Amino acid sequence: MELHVLRITCRKKSLRLCAFARINNLFGIVLLLLTTVIYAQNPNRIFQSYSWEENTLKIKTSDGYYLINAYSDKIIETSFIPGKESFNPESHAVILKPSGEKVNFTDGSDFLELKTSGLIVQIQKSPFKISYSYKDTYLLSEKNGYNKKDSTETIDFNLDKTEALYGGGSRALGMNRRGNRLTLYNRAQYGYGDRAELLNFSMPIVLSSKMYMLHFDNAPVGFLDLDSKKDNTLTYETISGRKTYQIIAGDSWKDLEENYTNLTGHQPLPPRWAFGNFSSRFGYHTQKEVTETIAKFEKEKIPVDAIILDLYWFGKDIKGTLGNFEFDKDNFPDPQKMINDLKEKHIKTILITEPFVLTTSKKWQEAVDKKILATDISGKPFKYDFYFGNTGLIDIFSQKGKDWFWNIYKNFTEMGVAGWWGDLGEPEMHPSKLFHGEQTADEVHNIYGHNWAKLVSEGYKHDFPNQRPFILMRAGSSGSQRFGMIPWSGDVGRSWGGLKSQLEIALQMGMQGMGYMHSDLGGFAGDNVDNELYVRWLQYGVFQPIFRPHAAESVPAEPVFREEKTKQLAKEAIELRYHMLAYNYTLAFDNNQKERR
Repeated sequence: MELHVLRITCRKKSLRLCAFARINNLFGIVLLLLTTVIYAQNPNRIFQSYSWEENTLKIKTSDGYYLINAYSDKIIETSFIPGKESFNPESHAVILKPSGEKVNFTDGSDFLELKTSGLIVQIQKSPFKISYSYKDTYLLSEKNGYNKKDSTETIDFNLDKTEALYGGGSRALGMNRRGNRLTLYNRAQYGYGDRAELLNFSMPIVLSSKMYMLHFDNAPVGFLDLDSKKDNTLTYETISGRKTYQIIAGDSWKDLEENYTNLTGHQPLPPRWAFGNFSSRFGYHTQKEVTETIAKFEKEKIPVDAIILDLYWFGKDIKGTLGNFEFDKDNFPDPQKMINDLKEKHIKTILITEPFVLTTSKKWQEAVDKKILATDISGKPFKYDFYFGNTGLIDIFSQKGKDWFWNIYKNFTEMGVAGWWGDLGEPEMHPSKLFHGEQTADEVHNIYGHNWAKLVSEGYKHDFPNQRPFILMRAGSSGSQRFGMIPWSGDVGRSWGGLKSQLEIALQMGMQGMGYMHSDLGGFAGDNVDNELYVRWLQYGVFQPIFRPHAAESVPAEPVFREEKTKQLAKEAIELRYHMLAYNYTLAFDNNQKERR
């Protein structure tokens, strides 16, 4: 329900119009009050007292207390702390500090009000209710507020009947995601097409057509229910953690997204070469194959800026070799020469890495001895089976794990490797009984990729401060953009349905701060050869932030290995991409710097 106030002066308009304006204003107030009564919060929650200190409003209720403070005139944070819990101030996503924005506080007889120049929070004392407005326009209100279930905790809100809802991470559901119950658990879906209910980025973010964003500032797994029961209710459900959310308002979509990235961090400027063409497939088996592929690009006069080496760089087989983290000397006899030769041609080398150390890998015993692996409840390395073999998982939340993993990246970067691909970082298999220190897998699953990107980003800042990192990853969380993460949409099927879903995924992720979302151009999974699909996907990719053809090797991803007509059309698309490079690089610069406040 919106409250419309007509600002009309009687000197310029008729008395009849002025009377109409007053009636309209009064009508809006009455409707807002009716809305307050209808949407009264949990009747068992009783207001008891409040304190107002240093721009923070603390409200004590019968079952806990609220903390409400303003980050800016367009960002308000609300936390509820149940009676037996203490407030956890640590956020994986938020880096902005409260700005000292002038906040007016009012204590009325039956309400409290916190008011910035933009956002207004009104707390009705009895029956207890919290409502949010922006510039005299009602946005939303808590419905039942916080509730504890048997195994989960929820916070719910009232929705208007007509508002469209977006967000929830990377999914293919249709742009308006209202009516869906979204699982918040990062997970790959191999070969998906025009519908994917759950993918690698399940972000706890909702955007509304009423021009507000709701960010649930919590890491553990759960659900985001966008009115699936058709009762105008939005519900966040989690297994544990913070009951903290930010309301972010904006005057336009651009303003809204800008306010969110002010809160959670801006994307660093990627290296210029990242906006060119990539040579990539699953995968190059030998050093000879790498050299011959680049020679083919040169012969066809198709520009290329980087080549990506999939998992064959450290092993001959798909299974049994994850965690080797060293070049297979039989098939890559002189990797230093290979990297140097590519560098002379102005082509960057990018290597894939995964966070798994298999028990059959060369570094398994070292990983055990140095205690860098996630553990079972007794503190021993947690071993389990998945597609690639029997494995342990690097504990990137421990200092030992971070230091060990970073030293691998550091050594190869000193060797000349220019970028990194972090794969399987959901993590793809992450048993609930596994522990990262005192935290369970389910408590940190959704921020594993986030912290992995953070590890690499911070390592570069410390050891290679003059080198901009390239960090390609398929899993992350809210705020991951500030670590320079370049996300992609996972193992999409090589189909028209797969291509169709990419526009939605890219637009939705851009709205959630991940501006460099892109896809495996041409599609990844499937053995079908469809030359028109391949060309159309590359033509679409010209206008995406990153241009990276990639696929399972059953069908070539590189244009140089396609039939003549397809190759020529792909070449034209790539040449257009390079004509646009200066434009794209300028947009990247603006994204990084000009929008900051």
